[in-house]
Order: sequence, then structure tokens, then C-alpha cells
Amino acid sequence: MTPEVVYTPASSLQHPVQLLRQMWRDLLASRELAWRLMKRDISAQYRQSFLGVAWAFLPPVVVATTFTLASNAKVINFGATDLPYPAYVILSTALWQTFVEALNGPLQAVSSAASMLARINFPREAIILAKLGEVFFNFAIKLILVAATFLWFQIPVGWTVLLAFVSLIILIAFGTFLGLVLTPLGMLYQDVQRGLAVLIGLWFFITPVVYSVPGSGTFRTVVNLNPVTPLLVTTRELATTGAVSNGLGFLAVSIVAMVGLLLAWLVYRLAMPFIIERVSS
Repeated sequence: MTPEVVYTPASSLQHPVQLLRQMWRDLLASRELAWRLMKRDISAQYRQSFLGVAWAFLPPVVVATTFTLASNAKVINFGATDLPYPAYVILSTALWQTFVEALNGPLQAVSSAASMLARINFPREAIILAKLGEVFFNFAIKLILVAATFLWFQIPVGWTVLLAFVSLIILIAFGTFLGLVLTPLGMLYQDVQRGLAVLIGLWFFITPVVYSVPGSGTFRTVVNLNPVTPLLVTTRELATTGAVSNGLGFLAVSIVAMVGLLLAWLVYRLAMPFIIERVSS
């Protein structure tokens, strides 16, 4: 029997325990719909593309090739890396792209489902879960390229690679947290999406994707203050050397990511009625 939903003018924040229980129930109830939406979106994404899944491989390869040529030509000095430089960039780019997909995912999901949100009442978490599933699917494809690169350069992998997947989940959680926070504003103002694209371009250059963390100087401080740095670097280190260089920073950002994700989910829940009202008007 389908539970009856009663809408009242009273704020749900007046009953936080009941709100959290309802959020959890909706999350569980949205799993099947999220699975169907994810399969539909992934199928459409690759069916309507000539190159198909190659698009998951091309960006890391292009970035690695470009910066490797620049490094070999001494155009830019990226410093020493723990891995052969092409493998270093391919792995780092795959992690960075996964973070960006998680960051853009919530706003893209709500925007593409706007008409469905206005017509059908269903757990709104489903569209976010579907987008998260798509992020993990795309990373699984990139992982094939990373594995092939590691085999080519004969890079050994230890047991800490299993912990790297935990770190990867936290990286995705951090991106999703930021994306959920920006979604209500992004649905109200187009400037958010445009500004986010500019911010991501700048963010890339202050994240150690194509270079190692500087040893000293002002730029080192900027890179270390970047919250993505400890998450991406720790994931990369666990997948390769197994030696974590900034465990305290990783722990701090991980706590922010998980607590922030819960709070952002709450904001998303409270903002959805206003978002639906806007997209249906």
C-alpha cells in the first residue's frame, strides 16, 4: 500500500527527526527509479555519440599528450613526479574529471528533469542518485585506460589501491556536496552555470593534476588551501605508492565532505518545492 503524503504549511524543520527519517525513506524508495534513469541517461549519452565510450578516454589522453610534449620540450617545468609523467597525468586527469562530473551532476540532473519534476511526484533523490551512478560508470571506463597505462609503464600496485576507492568516494561526495549547494541558485540564475565553468577552469590550474605539489613558495600555499588537493593527491598516492603525504588535510576535508553532503541534501530537499514552482511557471 502506497503511503499517503500530506502537505502542510508548517516547516518540516520543526520536526528534524521526522524529517531525517523521511529523507532516508525517500532515498531507499528512489533506488529503482534511479537505476532506470541512470540506464536511460547512459544509453542516450553513448548512443547519440559517434565516438561513444571513447569520449571517456580522449580527455585524459589529450591532456597527458599535450603536457608531456610541453614538458619534454622544456616549455614548462612541472617538477618531478612519483610516476612516469604520462601515467601521472592520465590518473590525475581521470580523478579530476570525476570530481568535475560530480560537481556539475546535481545541477545538470535537475535541469534535464525539469519537465518531469513539474508533472510527476516522485522522490527527488532519484535524479541525484542516477547522476551519481553515471559518474561512477564513467570512472569505471576511465579506469580501463588507467590500468592499461599502468601495465604499459609497469607500475606496481599494492593493497592500498583498495583504500584508494574509499578516497575516490569521498572525492565524489565532496563534488556532489558543492553541486547540491549550487543547484537551487543555478536553477534561479543562469549566471551560476556560466560562472562555474570559469571557476572550474581556474580550479584546474591550482590543483596538482599535471604537476606535483610545489615544495615551497606562495603557490604551494594556494595549492594546499585548495580542498580538492588532499582528496585527489591522497587517492593518487593510495593507488600508487601507498604513502599518504597529507593525512591530516585529507581527514579534515573528508569530514567537511560528509557533513556538508548531509546538510546540502537537506537544503536540496527544502529548496525543491521552490525549484519545481519555478520550472513549472
